[in-house]
Parts: sequence; C-alpha cells; structure tokens
Amino acid sequence: MSDTLFTGSITALITPMNRDGSLDFTSFENLVNWQIEEGTSALCAMGTTGESPTLSHSEHHAVVERTIKVSGGRVPVIAGAGSNSTSEAIDLAKHAEQAGASAALVVTPYYNKPTQEGLYRHFMAIADAISIPVVLYNIPGRSVVDINVETMARLAKHANIIGVKDATANLLRPLQVRRAISKRFNQLSGEDGTAVAFLGAGGDGCISVTSNVAPSLCAAVQKAWQEGRAADAIAAQDKLLPLHDALFCESNPGPVKYAASLLGLAGETTRLPLAPLTEASRRLVRSALVDVGLLD
Repeated sequence: MSDTLFTGSITALITPMNRDGSLDFTSFENLVNWQIEEGTSALCAMGTTGESPTLSHSEHHAVVERTIKVSGGRVPVIAGAGSNSTSEAIDLAKHAEQAGASAALVVTPYYNKPTQEGLYRHFMAIADAISIPVVLYNIPGRSVVDINVETMARLAKHANIIGVKDATANLLRPLQVRRAISKRFNQLSGEDGTAVAFLGAGGDGCISVTSNVAPSLCAAVQKAWQEGRAADAIAAQDKLLPLHDALFCESNPGPVKYAASLLGLAGETTRLPLAPLTEASRRLVRSALVDVGLLD
C-alpha cells in the first residue's frame, strides 16, 4: 500500500452536535455529501477538529463508520486513530481498517512526551498491527513532541507508513523530509495558511479546517496548483487568508463550528473543556465570512 497517496483539499471534518452535546448525524451526513459535491478530494474523520479527545470510543467508531458509509467510495476516508496510549491507538486503527477506511491518521502522543525512540516504537507498533496505510500526524503545538526528520526517515522504511500531516508550519520541513526519504512520501500540510507554500516546497495537499466551511475555495487552491496555475492558486489563497486567520482566533474547532452555524451547516456546540466563543471572536469570524464572500 506504499503507493497510496492523498492529494488536494482534504477536509478535517467537524463533528456536529446537538445543543445537549449529543452527536447530530443528520447535519454530519449533509456535511459529508456537501463536501464531496464541492470538490473535496478526501475526508478526514475523528481528528482533533472532530473533537476526538472528548468522544467515547463508541462515538468515535460511529463517526468513522458513518463517514465511510455516506461517502460511499466517492472519495477516500482517512480515520483518526491517535492516542497517547499505544494500545488504544492500535485498537482505533484496527477499527478504522475493519470499517473500510483508506488510511489511519495517527497523531504524536500528547502529554507523555516520549523520546524519539518512543515515538518510533509507538508508530511502528501501530503500523505493524494493521494493513491499511498510516499517515503520521506531527503537531508539536498541541502534543509538545516533534517527530524529527531522522525519526521520520526511519519510520518511512515501514511499507505501511506512507506520509505525514505536517502541522509544524516549518516550511523547511517538507524539503528536509523529501531529502531524507528515498520512497515517495505523501506530505500534507496541516496548516491552512501554509497550503500554497507547502505545495511549493513539494507537498501534495492540505488537510484543512477551513474547508469545512469553504470547500470549493480550498479545492480551487489545490486544483489551480495541480494544473500549473500558480498565480491563481496564490490569488485564491490570498482571498481565504482572513478566514484562515479567524478560524484559529480561539482553540479549534470552536471558531469553525461557529462559522458552520452561521452558514446553516450545523450547530456551534462543542464539548467541554472547549467553551463557546467570546463576542469578540464571534465578530471576527462573521467578518471573515463576509470578507471571503460566504456570508452577506
């Protein structure tokens, strides 16, 4: 499976919730269908944007299964399977495989602060336990630890470890990774604001938060680049920049869920410890949606 690659605009799906915090599968199914219709190239369920830390295992499984069922093979589905417990991550990855996911997205263990050797053994144990591809998720801003280039090169020798979602915002990193890894390694930006720059550094696409509410615009950025229209990609990215910034004015996914509520896609409810947005942040998100042309 080492030749499996993901490209273009990949949405890190929010998990819509009712006001009581229960899962809103009606809105979720509508969101999945809309994403595909708007040109999203793949879907990522149960990442941080999906509030995976606060969902039970049964809820996590249900969201992954529903994403796969509703997408119906129209686009690939990457299932979040991360944990700071290796055995728990293996269980989630096995479920992703059994459910029919195209790949498992596995985040660096948070809070434990493993060494590079610990990271290596963690990811290798997960990759050994399943036959679908594993995409590493490197986000030191949330998990504290960083998969360094040398460790990533070691991990890439495993046939099932096929790429990385890079949320370091370090644009030297994709260059260094390409130099260190001899096989085709799928590099995806995990930072919306760096989507075009990451492509310019040799990346393949972006796992996006913004595409929850602006899927066609995010897809247009990627499509323009793929077709060699760099100026058009930059122009589309410039248009999206106020929204990229606004959607991270508070902890993700609070702002994007509020944006989704303004667009009638889903409610804004998040689970504690995420709190409702402040009034200042609400004004910022609303203003950005108007600026981008998504809201009157």
